[in-house]
Amino acid sequence: MTKIQNRVLRTSFTEFHSGYRLYSVRALRSIPFDRNTNDFHFDTEIIIQLLRAGCRVKEFPIPTYYGDEICHVNGLRYAWDIIKTTLLSRAQDLGIFYERKFDVTAPGDDNNPRYQPKFAFESPHTLTLARVEAGTRVADIGCASGYMSHALSQKGCRVTGIDQFPLTRETAGLERFIQANLDESDFPLDAGAFDYVLLLDVIEHLRSPEAFLESLRRSRTSEGDVKILVSTGNVAFFMTRFALLLGWFNYGLRGILDLTHTRLFTFGTLRRLFEQAGYRIDEVRGVPAPFALALGNGICARVASTINKYLIRILPGLFSYQIFMVCSPLPSLEWLLARAHRAGREKIESLQDQN
Repeated sequence: MTKIQNRVLRTSFTEFHSGYRLYSVRALRSIPFDRNTNDFHFDTEIIIQLLRAGCRVKEFPIPTYYGDEICHVNGLRYAWDIIKTTLLSRAQDLGIFYERKFDVTAPGDDNNPRYQPKFAFESPHTLTLARVEAGTRVADIGCASGYMSHALSQKGCRVTGIDQFPLTRETAGLERFIQANLDESDFPLDAGAFDYVLLLDVIEHLRSPEAFLESLRRSRTSEGDVKILVSTGNVAFFMTRFALLLGWFNYGLRGILDLTHTRLFTFGTLRRLFEQAGYRIDEVRGVPAPFALALGNGICARVASTINKYLIRILPGLFSYQIFMVCSPLPSLEWLLARAHRAGREKIESLQDQN
């Protein structure tokens, strides 16, 4: 069991189960050990929690002694509980299951620890980089720690970041940062002042995406031709469908069923959301699952990703893990009226100059 646990948890302990345990009070304060089982594998759950909290665990070799309580342990059940607990903790990292007792973050995580840059494989990040032209103006909504703005700044882009969380440190690549909760206020900028507005894994977090998209469209007062780049999870992904077939519906710390998601989308519902808010759809494509994050960036992940890409060509609605879309806001009535008034004034001034 120790070998299996070491492999799953990426540790190198000589023994997970026997031994005398000493815990510091500070370490115990950092983990929710009160949520653990009352069965014999509670100490395994504590080790997993300490690892997730970034605590230091040290081994000292001592003789093993089993007391009379060993007679009351069902070996097969104990082994099953250990393996199940270990796999569940790893599944939580992959966004498949969620257990509150394993919701432990290590100190030093940034303001949005669940979101990671995905530039080493095909993802909304790489697709966005390929479409944003060098030297353009970009609004990065939900900029998190600024990893996207940093990559865009390498292309000479001028990036304005917007996020509901304050930046915990200076972020390279951001020309300007605005803290705003888009559920509680209108879009704080003129969308027409930018060449691109990024909504990467943002729309699913909003309580009313419809109201936000209308606010974004109305904010466009300049003449610029802005492109909106959007990505979100595909709730019709085959693994989600299979889980529902088995009666499973599990939120997690990340992935399609992220705990912070308030709205879920398919290709059809995402397209209708934008079309009914007054946007023209220019491009829609499926994105494969991030196997490199789950399996490591090795041969297994590359093979799985290649197969996933091929299946997306056949049935994108079933095999796409995410949806990537490029669209353009159609002129709003306010924008058309303002343009008509401006054109009228210019015509009158021109006629007056001629007279």
